[in-house]
Amino acid sequence: MKDVNVPALVVFVLFFLLVTAMGFLASRWRRADDAAHLDEWGLGGRSFGTWVTWFLLGGDLYTAYTFVAVPAAVYATGAAGFFAVPYTIIAYPLVFLFLPRLWSVSRVHGYVTPADFVRGRYGSRPLSLVVALTGILATMPYIALQLVGIQAVLDVLGVGGGENANWFVKDLPLFLAFGVLAAYTYSSGLRAPALIAFVKDALVYIVIIVAVIYIPIRLGGYGHIFSAAADHFKQAKAGSMTIPDNKQWTYATLGLGSAMALFMYPHSVTGVLASKSRNTVRRNMAIMPAYSLMLGLLALLGFMAIAAGVGSGVKGYNSQLSVPQLFASMFPDWFTGVAFAAIGIGALVPAAIMSIAAANLFTRNVYKEWLKPAATPAEETRIAKLVSLLVKVGALVFVLGMDRQAAINLQLLGGLWILQTFVAIVGGLFTRWFHHWALFAGWAAGMVYGTWKAYGLASPATKHFGGNAAEIPGIGEIGYIGLTAFALNLIVAVALTLVLRAVKAPDGPDETKPSDYSAEAGDDELKNAPEPVAAH
Repeated sequence: MKDVNVPALVVFVLFFLLVTAMGFLASRWRRADDAAHLDEWGLGGRSFGTWVTWFLLGGDLYTAYTFVAVPAAVYATGAAGFFAVPYTIIAYPLVFLFLPRLWSVSRVHGYVTPADFVRGRYGSRPLSLVVALTGILATMPYIALQLVGIQAVLDVLGVGGGENANWFVKDLPLFLAFGVLAAYTYSSGLRAPALIAFVKDALVYIVIIVAVIYIPIRLGGYGHIFSAAADHFKQAKAGSMTIPDNKQWTYATLGLGSAMALFMYPHSVTGVLASKSRNTVRRNMAIMPAYSLMLGLLALLGFMAIAAGVGSGVKGYNSQLSVPQLFASMFPDWFTGVAFAAIGIGALVPAAIMSIAAANLFTRNVYKEWLKPAATPAEETRIAKLVSLLVKVGALVFVLGMDRQAAINLQLLGGLWILQTFVAIVGGLFTRWFHHWALFAGWAAGMVYGTWKAYGLASPATKHFGGNAAEIPGIGEIGYIGLTAFALNLIVAVALTLVLRAVKAPDGPDETKPSDYSAEAGDDELKNAPEPVAAH
């Protein structure tokens, strides 16, 4: 048996019980007149104001895996691990341009998913289907990584029976966490993570502020921390305190590609569409960079772990454990429990939103569109609830059946995949020029090229999907594969659209009109509009 940190475990469990109770009580929060509607279960009734949306998006985008992986990347590679900070700085001004338009047109037409919008804009069922399937495919490993974050905390807490225990005892705490997550998500829908996000984000801010003040005091100040990290990278001959010249293209393209992909993920869009007004979306894109400041401070924990000697001398050390072990070694036991609760709850909130988003996609754009067009709103909601459970089961099986490195590699691949929906979604918000078959061909080209290039990359830990950067054709620099695949996607879409327009190929109907993209919740056209369509 491992040594169990009892005080930390008690605090961790108390917070876990608190958010569990909040998750079930959330079904009574902002109770809907008609709960048997996908808008209510899957989007919280589209009723969240500025602060609820801010906490929801923060809980959605800044996950337990972020808490673990960003400082772990800094711990392992140095300055390259900071790429998440500039990419989030780029992301919010970028999405400020198009997310309010997506909210408006979705509100007018009752769209619940990005694929709903694609179906309505281009009149193409196949294009809508591949956008939906890409979203589900990219989300699955992301959910799995939230469970990896919980596993890292449980490992350091010493629960689970140790490596010599049978598989059931070893993973029992993870099963229990999964069961609670599945139950309150099924019961309360998006309202559960929205309510719990208040606790999660408050804990994260408290832990990080304490960490960046208290830990440096114990380690002799930031000067010593940076000096120790520089010496470590010099001796290890791996990683550095600055970005080497031959890595700058990789760093820049990864940052830009990640920024473009961030709000293509279904769970990100779900948080946006749950907002009650267009101005709520705009205000949130203006204040969300506060989380980027937090992320920069969080990344510094990687250097602190080096200075504290975490993992020093351990062959094949798992850098994903560096932050939990740093907290365990630096904080009093009771506050270690608070920090671990922040990570654990930081896994539950995004995992819930991701499973809901994936369920919305399947229900609206696969089940309703292709399998049972006559499904009632109540049936849609029931199917979405069941699918959300299946998604979580799939993620759990994924985590237990594959090693963590495979989960990380597939999550990186998910970012590449979801970026290939950018042209259809964002392009459609500003123009109807693209032909839907050209967009389909562009998506296919980007997916095939990106997956093929990623498959050919090896690393010390894996033969395939061992990285996310390769030579950019025609330029010769090493860059992010996802952005190169996106460029190919866009080129194919533009070229083929020109051809199809020249031969006057028939196009699908557009059910939207220009005024839909600037509509606000209180506009007359929304007040007088017919009931939003449940699906197409």
